[in-house]
Amino acid sequence: MSTPPTVALAMLPMLNAELMTEAHWSRLESLCVVPDREPLTTFFEPRALDVLSRTEILLTGWGCPMIDAAVLDQAPRLRAVVHAAGTVKQHMDPICWQRGIAVTAAAAANAVPVAEYTLAAILLANKKILRLHQRYREAREFRWWPMEFPGLGNYRKVVGIVGASYVGRKVIELLRPFDFEIVVYDPFLDSAAASALNVRQLEFDELLRQSDVVSLHAPALPETHHLIDRRRLALMRDGATLINTARGWIIDHAALEDELRSGRIDAIIDTTEPEILPADSPLYDLPNVFLTPHIAGSMGTETQRMADLALDEVERFVNGQPFRYAIRENDLARIA
Repeated sequence: MSTPPTVALAMLPMLNAELMTEAHWSRLESLCVVPDREPLTTFFEPRALDVLSRTEILLTGWGCPMIDAAVLDQAPRLRAVVHAAGTVKQHMDPICWQRGIAVTAAAAANAVPVAEYTLAAILLANKKILRLHQRYREAREFRWWPMEFPGLGNYRKVVGIVGASYVGRKVIELLRPFDFEIVVYDPFLDSAAASALNVRQLEFDELLRQSDVVSLHAPALPETHHLIDRRRLALMRDGATLINTARGWIIDHAALEDELRSGRIDAIIDTTEPEILPADSPLYDLPNVFLTPHIAGSMGTETQRMADLALDEVERFVNGQPFRYAIRENDLARIA
């Protein structure tokens, strides 16, 4: 571009302080005109209206308000939205694509810590950490633990990946150095792609029957609501572990609670429905559950990886190149 484009930020101010280091600001300001470092939290107050009237690139993050026709009417020069986080579905109306706005997001960067969390969870699950740490606390003496926990260990275990998404594929990549058999269920994954990933495709029910660990990486779509229901939970092997770093939407939590109370399977759960469970939820206290508060995705310094990717995309746009991680309107029906 002959003249640098003007960029505005729209996200939670608390995120902005964590996401953008001074090095990020310096890079952004070398590429674009930044009239105001303070992110917009609404699009219809005087400061926002003034900034939007000049904005060509909108750099968004968690907490960005909805970008719809009314907002676009106030931003006649807007040509691109660069989302420095994962999904754009919560803040972008399809009208953005219909008006020719180029869109990209940092989902690939956000996938990295989720996959790292998942790898750690898989390795610990097969070592029976959930139950063993409690049993050792009770026993406080030497035991031949493989006798008490048959099947303990990671060697040649079957790991079932549900969803060959950015995260699912990154998990598969991280699992390659280990002696696992990896099986995958994803209705959008063709045989050529499965072969390239070096995984075996299974129908969903069969994956549940065969896997020692089942890890969920599917998006929240109408088709995936309660994908894991009472019948499918019953298909899982005794002693298997269910890992959810995707969305609580995917699991019938009433059925999950009943299955976990029985002690037949274990669970490592990072996302729930609702997002914050009631104080009396059994998932807080069951010994076969490891519950975390939606921390698998980018947190703290990890958010800066998303800023790196977002600024790479800004640089591509400024240089007249297509986005590497472009999102198109027809992608909305299958992405997270």
